[in-house]
Amino acid sequence: MPTLVSKSISYLKPLISRTPNYYFSTTMSITLQSPVFAGNPIRSKTPKSSDPFSPTSAFQTLKLLLSGQTHFQDPSPPKFKVLPFIKGRPLAGSTGDLVKKWHLGWLSFGDFKDVLEGSEVKMTHDLLVYLGCKSKEEEEDSVVYWAIDVSEGVSLVEKLGSKEFCFVELRTLMVATDWADDSAMSDLAIAGHARALLEWHNTSRFCGSCGEMLVPAEAGRKKQCIKDSCKKRVYPRVDPVVIMLVIDKENDRALLSKQSRFVPRMWSCLAGFLEPGESLEEAVRRETWEETGIEVGEVVYHSSQPWPVGPSSMPCQLMIGFFAYATSLEINVDKSELEDAKWHSREDVKNALTFSEYEKAQKTSAYKVDQMCKGVEKGQNLASDFNVESGELAPMFVPGPYAIAHHLISSWVHHYQV
Repeated sequence: MPTLVSKSISYLKPLISRTPNYYFSTTMSITLQSPVFAGNPIRSKTPKSSDPFSPTSAFQTLKLLLSGQTHFQDPSPPKFKVLPFIKGRPLAGSTGDLVKKWHLGWLSFGDFKDVLEGSEVKMTHDLLVYLGCKSKEEEEDSVVYWAIDVSEGVSLVEKLGSKEFCFVELRTLMVATDWADDSAMSDLAIAGHARALLEWHNTSRFCGSCGEMLVPAEAGRKKQCIKDSCKKRVYPRVDPVVIMLVIDKENDRALLSKQSRFVPRMWSCLAGFLEPGESLEEAVRRETWEETGIEVGEVVYHSSQPWPVGPSSMPCQLMIGFFAYATSLEINVDKSELEDAKWHSREDVKNALTFSEYEKAQKTSAYKVDQMCKGVEKGQNLASDFNVESGELAPMFVPGPYAIAHHLISSWVHHYQV
C-alpha cells in the first residue's frame, strides 16, 4: 500500500479528481468547489412571491397544513421536509457504512408532526424557518425545506434516538465531513445556514428601538416589531471578521499565532472583528498591529467563508481572508489576545499542512457521530479528535480544510495568486 502523504487544499486552482482512499506519491494541492459552509444547494436563488416554492407561498401552505387542511387545488403544493435543532445542534444520522458517512435527519412534515405528538413542543407556524427549495427538475418531487428549534422538547432526544438519530454539534459534523463527499458538504452548508437563522431568532427577541417584542415575518427570514407605531424590521445579523496571513516577503516567511483555546500544536492566522467606520484593509492593519506589533502595508483579498459555528450570540460570522505584507518584523505579542506568535519559513509551514492530522480527526469524528446515533456514547471533547496518537506526530499543524485559514496558508505555500 502506498504511503499516505501530507496534502493541502485550495479554492484557487482547477478541481483535481481524487481517489476514494486519498493516497498519493507526491505532495499536491487539491481544490474545494466552494468554501465549507458555502455552496448551499437549496438557497442559490429565492423564487418570486407567486411561485409555490417562495417563502410567501410556502408559508401560506404551511399555515393551511397546520390548520388540518389536506386537499389542495392544482397545482399541488410542494412537499415539506423539516430539520429539527436542539440548542444549535442539528438532527443527524449515520449511514453506518465503512467510512461512517453522516447525513442530516430530515423528516417529512407528516412524520415530524407524529414525532411531536405528546412532546413538550407544540408546532406553530412562527417556529418554522424557511431554508430553501428544490424543484422537480432537481428532485423527483418538489420540496421546500424548513428548520425548527425544538430545544424545549426533552423527550424528543430519546424518541428520535430510537430511530438512530442524534442531535450533534455542528463543529463535530464539520470535522467529521469528508470534503470529497459532495452530499455531506451540501448537508454541512444547509445545517450552517439553518443554525445561523435559528440562533439569530433566539437572540433577537425584542426591538432595539422601542423594546417591544419582535415576531417572525416572511417565513422567518426577518423579524418585525409588534408595536404599531414602530413596526421596525430586523434582518439576520452577519458579523464580519478579517482573517489574514501576514507575510515577510523578503525572508519568505509567514506569521502564525496560537491561542490558549487551540488544540495542542496548532497554529493559525491572525483574525479580528471589523469595527464601525473602518475599511476591511484598515481592520487587517489594526488587528495585526494590536495583536503582534507588526506593521502592515499592502493588503490583498483572497476569499471569504461563512462561519456559523461561533457562539450563539454571533451565529453567522463572515470570515474575509487576506494576504497582508509586513513592513516591520519585530514581534510584540499582546498576551491578552494571543499565547504566542512567530515567523515560520515556507518549508516549516508546508510541513505543517499535515493531511494525516486531518484524516485522523475526520475519521475519529465520523466514528463518534456514528456511535452517538447508535446511542453508544454521548460525545466527547472536540479537542480529542486531534489526539488520536498513531505514528510520529508533526511538531505543528494548521487548521484543517474546513477553515479559511488553511486555504490562505496553502495558497501561500504553493505560490497561488500571492
